Amino acid sequence: MRIDSSSTAAAILPLVGGPANVLSVAHCMTRLRLDLADPSRADEEALRAVPGVLGVVVADGAFQVVLGPGVVTRVTADFEKLTAAHRLAARGAGLKARRRERDATPLKSALRRLAAVFVPLVPALVGCGVLAGVNGLLLNAGLLPGLTPALTAVASGFMALIAVFVGHNTAKEFGGTPVLGGAVAAVVVYPGVAKVTAFGVTLAPGQGGVLGALAAALLATYVEKQCRGRVPETLDVLLTPALTVLVAGLGTLYGLMYAAGAVSAAVGTAANWLLTTAGAFAGLLLGGLFLPLVMLGLHQALIPVHTTLIEQQGYTVLLPVLAMAGAGQVGAAAAVYVRLRDHAALRTTIRSALPAGLLGVGEPLIYGVSLPLGRPFLTACAGGAAGGAFIGFFATLGDRVGATAIGPSGWALFPLLAGDRGPGATAAVYAGGLLTGYAVGFAATYVFGGVRAAAAALSPTTTATALDTAPPGKPGPLTPPDPATATATGTATATGTPPTH
Repeated sequence: MRIDSSSTAAAILPLVGGPANVLSVAHCMTRLRLDLADPSRADEEALRAVPGVLGVVVADGAFQVVLGPGVVTRVTADFEKLTAAHRLAARGAGLKARRRERDATPLKSALRRLAAVFVPLVPALVGCGVLAGVNGLLLNAGLLPGLTPALTAVASGFMALIAVFVGHNTAKEFGGTPVLGGAVAAVVVYPGVAKVTAFGVTLAPGQGGVLGALAAALLATYVEKQCRGRVPETLDVLLTPALTVLVAGLGTLYGLMYAAGAVSAAVGTAANWLLTTAGAFAGLLLGGLFLPLVMLGLHQALIPVHTTLIEQQGYTVLLPVLAMAGAGQVGAAAAVYVRLRDHAALRTTIRSALPAGLLGVGEPLIYGVSLPLGRPFLTACAGGAAGGAFIGFFATLGDRVGATAIGPSGWALFPLLAGDRGPGATAAVYAGGLLTGYAVGFAATYVFGGVRAAAAALSPTTTATALDTAPPGKPGPLTPPDPATATATGTATATGTPPTH
């Protein structure tokens, strides 16, 4: 008889002390493994009497409920839903209402899930990118020839296997078994695919890149969910993983890799064409619109684009252009500081937030200065547009500027720069873009920002309270933005995603 997993999970939860007593949940092939805050609150005898429970074991500090193969997977999933629901409820009715409002938009929900796949990879991308930049300088200078091969291996290893990590995170986010998602995505980078022909074309290892890995893991998750409901429980532990890897793996080889490879190639071609052909105009649009994209939470869609470009070309040409938005923000804040000599609260906020803004962390300036004042946010976008146009113009001349990793911006991006004309020329173009963004952002805000009129509408008391109590990267009482926007922006800053400033 098939066990009702939801009923079993609901019956187990109160007998282990309730959701507040459960610190962590995991499972092996047959057992639900719980870490309990107070194991003495669990009723072992009552648990053994629950239909579907085969036994209770307390060992190695873990409280284990024996359920059997197949059953344990479904019960664990339902059990985690129950405990997660409790934690969410504990945060309060207000937070739940904002979360429902945020998730009501399909686009925001999709971008949030996409970010959940790629954001955890950013620290490794940054670390490996910095090492790749250092290694490139050593190679160009002919220094430490005995060390550079080792640095190349250390810096390149993660990028060679990034598809596996994307597959793992994708399956985890969309409700599949993470290791199965990683196993199917590993097909994308396996050298043996060079012996496979699809649609008359011989496949190449890595074809499709992170987009292929994302699609492969989504397919694996779908296949796994279909198997879980149809495979007999006694065979679930053997058949479901095998069928998931087989069906999704073949689908990846004979369909997804070919399609994702075409899409990835188109992304790289479009990015190069955009800057080398449209040049200044493309940079103007990208640099000017990036801050509004951040406010809407739409910037998350660019993460896989950056990653794809880094895989293909060794660097992303879009990141330095987008980083100009932060330069415009710094220039605008400096203009506000000069114009409002008698507004102590704003000047104090600017002094404390400006160093972070120079290093690419712009949320304190956005939420503490430009958004409360209104028009300076638009003049900051004008500065970003000017800086982007500067870099785009030089791209048409063959001086493309790229970044070997995503994460930092502002002056913090210098160690990650790469380009077509050597490190000196690349750094000079990027620095010129920053200075242009600063200058135009300052001038536009000083002349057209309406700073004094906007500041007069804010009482000094309210302004000081808002700016002093709002933590870095978060809006204060003056700027109650959409919760999804605040969450997306704050999360991205904390984890080091592409510049949100």
